[in-house]
Amino acid sequence: MKALVAGASGRFAPYLIRELVANGHEPVLFSRKKTVDEFKDLEWVEGDINNFEDVYKAVHGKGFDAIQNTAAKPHPTDVRGTATNDDFSFFPLTMQTNIMGLYNLLQAAIRSDIGIFVHTGSNCALGHGFRVSGKPFIVKYLPIDEDHPSDCEDSYSFSKLVGEQLMESYTRAYGMRCYAIRAAGITPPERRDAMKAYTKPIDGWSEWMFPWIASEDLAAAHRLLMEQAADIVPFGAYYCNNDDTHILEPTMEVIKKYRPDLITLIREPLEGNATLFSNKRLKAVVGWNPQKSWR
Repeated sequence: MKALVAGASGRFAPYLIRELVANGHEPVLFSRKKTVDEFKDLEWVEGDINNFEDVYKAVHGKGFDAIQNTAAKPHPTDVRGTATNDDFSFFPLTMQTNIMGLYNLLQAAIRSDIGIFVHTGSNCALGHGFRVSGKPFIVKYLPIDEDHPSDCEDSYSFSKLVGEQLMESYTRAYGMRCYAIRAAGITPPERRDAMKAYTKPIDGWSEWMFPWIASEDLAAAHRLLMEQAADIVPFGAYYCNNDDTHILEPTMEVIKKYRPDLITLIREPLEGNATLFSNKRLKAVVGWNPQKSWR
């Protein structure tokens, strides 16, 4: 399949590009700056997803089967008390890129008869991190799955949740097959090596709840959703994280010590270092399974 990879110069994109090439696909790279020399033989188109004309010129009439979007601002750019929050040209960038940039890509797709769209979302769509109000996120049950209600307070989490809703609307209205991957703690090999060497016992609970995913395994999820789009539900948002946590301690030990109030909310056994974010739906839909470990 021929796929435009938006955000091709980002940190995760090289893993997706390698995954697509290794499985016989034809990625075309789209980004504001050139990618690494490793991909110099692949077609590269210069452009910004925030500029619709750039996106449209990159895809229209080029015979693409799919768009793979990895472009995003990976954090809120409007955090109170920081210098950037007072920079009127900078603080809106999370909302502009993650919502309007996504909108531009979707619009270019429908205007160019591209029927498949796979998007790097975030488990932050749950709203459990970046708690602006200071109020804790209310966990309804564990492990958390895609049916758990969201409670977003910050611009990044909100942009990722709205992005999913926007994609779902394109499925309903235009018949596009759109998939958001709720990635958590994207971890390349060098970071896994550091985790293995330096991870120490924790001294408290984290609002993030300890998920992670290897860059290579996330890339495989992107590919599988694209390849199987014609045979699965036309829209989906899926948690994509490893089967275990990124901490040393067994999961139940951590809950009993730091969050005993959650014990009655556990709906299935959390054995060993079991994740608190269920990845069962992604596994069931496309047969994905994480292959990498940091331990």
